[in-house]
Amino acid sequence: MGRPAKGRTRILLTGMSAVGKSTLVGLLRSRGHCAVDLDEGYTTESIGQPGEVLWLEDRVQDLLDGPQDVLFVAGCASNQGRFRDDFDHIVLLSAPPEVIRQRLRTRDTNPFGKTPEQEDRVLTDLAEVEPLLRAVADTEIVTTDGPERALEQLLELVR
Repeated sequence: MGRPAKGRTRILLTGMSAVGKSTLVGLLRSRGHCAVDLDEGYTTESIGQPGEVLWLEDRVQDLLDGPQDVLFVAGCASNQGRFRDDFDHIVLLSAPPEVIRQRLRTRDTNPFGKTPEQEDRVLTDLAEVEPLLRAVADTEIVTTDGPERALEQLLELVR
C-alpha cells in the first residue's frame, strides 16, 4: 500500500450511512466517471465484532491499483485507515442527525437502518466515528443541499 501511481488520482468518499455515498457514486457513473461503491462486493462483516464492516483488503487494493486515471471510491469501514496513503483526497460526506434519521427511514436503495436498533447504531457511529473520519479528511461536504450540489462541490475539488 502506498501513494497512487503518478498521473492517477484516487478519491475516497466516506461517511456514515445515509449521507449520500451511494447516491454520489450513481451520479458520478451517470456522468462517465469511474466510481465504485465498496458495499458492492468489497466488504464483509467482522467475525469478531458482529455488525462491524471491514473492507476486503486484497480486493480494495486491486481496485486502487487499477488503470483508471481518476477513481472515486465510496465506503466506510473499520480498516479503511490502512489505505490512507492510497488516496489523493479523502472527502467526508456528512449530514445532521435529523437528516440522517429521515433518510434512513425513507430510502429504498439500502435496507440498512430500517430497524430502531440499526438507526441507533448509525446515530451512535455518527457521534463516535464521524469525528475520527473528520480528523483525517482533506475536506468535508455537507449533503443537505441535495446530491447535485454535493456532486458539484466534489467535482470542483478534483478539478
